[in-house]
Amino acid sequence: MQPVSDDEFQRLIDEAFEKLPEEHRDHISNVAILYADEPTPEQREKLSLRNDQTLFGLYEGIPLSRRQGMSTTLPDKITLFKLPLTQASFDLDDLREQVYHTLWHEVAHYYGLDHGQIGRLEQ
Repeated sequence: MQPVSDDEFQRLIDEAFEKLPEEHRDHISNVAILYADEPTPEQREKLSLRNDQTLFGLYEGIPLSRRQGMSTTLPDKITLFKLPLTQASFDLDDLREQVYHTLWHEVAHYYGLDHGQIGRLEQ
């Protein structure tokens, strides 16, 4: 796949956010949605990723289902990783779908779903 500029990648994230179901999108609060080229060494270590593993996205924060009424001052963070996503995509349409799926997956973590629950929803 051809390289994608940072501006184009941000547009893909913005498009993906707008495609999320309205009832879920409208209840996202205090969450920064960012992108980075790749996971940091600290993120890789925290997740125990091997050298041959990569990550498309990461939710960092306290899921809504575990907050029990507490409020946080720092925003939660969803990061999409540009290089792994583009390397796994065949073309721009495929990348658009990968970005949407990854953002949806990380928003599901924000709402408190684990990988098993997300997998069942994706079937």
